[in-house]
Amino acid sequence: MKKINARGLQIYTFQRNENDYISLTDIAKYKDSERTDYIIQNWMRTMDTVEFLGIWEKINNQNFKPIEFDGFKNKAGSNSFSLTPKRWIEAVGAVGMINKSGRYGGGTFAHKDIAFEFATWISPEFKLYLIKEFQRLKVEENERLILGWDAKRMLTKINYKIHTDSIKENIVLPQKLSVKDATIVYANEADVLNMALFGIAAQDWKSKNKNKEGNMRDYADVTQLVCLANLESLNAEFIRQGLEQKERLLRLNAIAITQMKSLSNNPTMKKLK
Repeated sequence: MKKINARGLQIYTFQRNENDYISLTDIAKYKDSERTDYIIQNWMRTMDTVEFLGIWEKINNQNFKPIEFDGFKNKAGSNSFSLTPKRWIEAVGAVGMINKSGRYGGGTFAHKDIAFEFATWISPEFKLYLIKEFQRLKVEENERLILGWDAKRMLTKINYKIHTDSIKENIVLPQKLSVKDATIVYANEADVLNMALFGIAAQDWKSKNKNKEGNMRDYADVTQLVCLANLESLNAEFIRQGLEQKERLLRLNAIAITQMKSLSNNPTMKKLK
């Protein structure tokens, strides 16, 4: 749950299934802070609103109930017609609106498409301020995601230093190798990780991607980078234990498969992608 400030009003937002929902209850306070439910119901009883809500559900909700919707549509706009968010959600199986309980952030929420439509009815001017603040929030979220990706990339570089130090101490020594020989050893060890996670050696990847700059790790997603950071630390420890490269590769590959399955099903990782 997050908050934005539009024209002095604190408005709660949250995400569900990667969709943004905004509090209609908070938006309604711009018109009447004491009678928000009444404001929302007044908006929902109009013909234009019922038609808009119905079209939105038809486009976005495969379980929408059109017969129940037609019943509301036929009565919308009449003096005797009334409609609440709860009644709408239960009758048509709506997903565009959600009722949330709680002292802070409770009330009626709607998908951003619907929330902006409601804000237009409240005040076109207020809607513009709301959109501006909402866009600012999304920019901040994207910047944090980019920063998170860069941090993960930096983590792999730091762990790679630990990894190469381990190779130097346990494989290169005690026999002193030339710079050329040492480079070959480092490349081979890097490819142990590449093969374990990506299933391809660096040179083979480069040959197949001649038009791309950098290396395959620069094109890895967040999940792969987190797994790669773990594999680098594990391989460094396996080297210290004196395990042969073939055995390390098999172990790391099995670990990579397990970790990628776990990370791919992690809701937090899905948000970072």
